[in-house]
Amino acid sequence: MAERTFDVVTAGEAMALFMAADAAPLAAVRAFQRATAGAELNVAVGLARLGWRVAYLSAVGDDSLGRHLLDFIAAQGIDPRHVRIDAAHPTGFMLKALAGDGADPQVEYYRRGSAASQMSVAALPQDDWPGARLLHLTGILPALSDSCRELARTMARRARAAGRTVTFDPNLRPRLWASRDAMIAAANDMAAMSDVVLPGLEEGRLLTGRDAPQDIAEFYLARGARLVIVKLGAHGAYYATAAESGIAAAVPVPRVVDTVGAGDGFAVGVISALLEGLQPAAAAARGNAIGARVLGYRGDCDGLPTQPELAAMVPARA
Repeated sequence: MAERTFDVVTAGEAMALFMAADAAPLAAVRAFQRATAGAELNVAVGLARLGWRVAYLSAVGDDSLGRHLLDFIAAQGIDPRHVRIDAAHPTGFMLKALAGDGADPQVEYYRRGSAASQMSVAALPQDDWPGARLLHLTGILPALSDSCRELARTMARRARAAGRTVTFDPNLRPRLWASRDAMIAAANDMAAMSDVVLPGLEEGRLLTGRDAPQDIAEFYLARGARLVIVKLGAHGAYYATAAESGIAAAVPVPRVVDTVGAGDGFAVGVISALLEGLQPAAAAARGNAIGARVLGYRGDCDGLPTQPELAAMVPARA
C-alpha cells in the first residue's frame, strides 16, 4: 500500500456490537443484529464520512468478529494498516438493549482480556503519521490496561511535541477502573495534555468537583486547554476559551431512538469544524447538530452524516 498522509489519528478498542431486536431486558432477548462499536472508531467513521483522512490504531482478535470489524473499517475509508490482529486474545464485544421513550439502553460489555487491552507503545509506527494535524483520544483507552494507559499518554505527548492539536473526550467508564479516584486522576492527566477537552456536564462535575459549566471549563483552561466544550444535553453546549465563551443552542430531536454514540457524534462535529478553521461557537453548534442526528438512529455510528448530508444541516453552516 502506498504511503499516505493523514488529517486525524485516533486509537481505541474496536468492538462488535449486538443490538437487541426486541424491547426486552437483555436476559430475555432472543435475537440480535450485529453492528460495530467503540467510541474512537465511531469518531473515525464520522470524520472519514466527511472526507477527512483518518488513521486508526487498534487491535482485534483472529476471529470472525475481528474480521468483520476489519472489513467495516476498510469499507469506511479508514486506513486499516494499524489495526493489529492478535491471535492470542479475542475481539471485545457489547450487547445493547432496545430502549423506549428515549431512555438510555441497557448495555453489557465483554472486553476483559481483549486484543485491544493488550496494546502498548510498541504498537506505534516508526513514522508517527507524518503530516497528521490532530490526535483524538478518549478516557476509554487509558482504562483498558496499564499498557494502554501508557500508550495514550505517549501518543498525547508526541502529538503535542509535533505541534498537533490534541482533542480529549473523557468518556468515563467507571467499571473499567479499580477506583473512582484512579479514574479521575487518569482522565485529568490526559486532559492536561490536550488542547481541546469535551466533557459532559456530569463527567465534568465528577472530574473537577465543580458544578457550573463555566467553572468546569475554567478548571481545564487553567491546566492548559485552549478550548473546553461542556455538553449540556437538551440545553446545548457551553464553550469557552481564554478570550470568549457562550452557549450553542441545542438542536431539537423529533424522536430519540438511541442515546449511545451521541457524544461521539458531537466530537465528530467539533473536530471537523476545527479542522476547517471554524470558530468555537460554530464548532459547538456543529457538535450539537451531529450529536442530535445520531440520536435518531439505533446503531452507534449509523447517524453520522456524509458531507452532502452535513451541508444540508442548517447548524453546520454556522
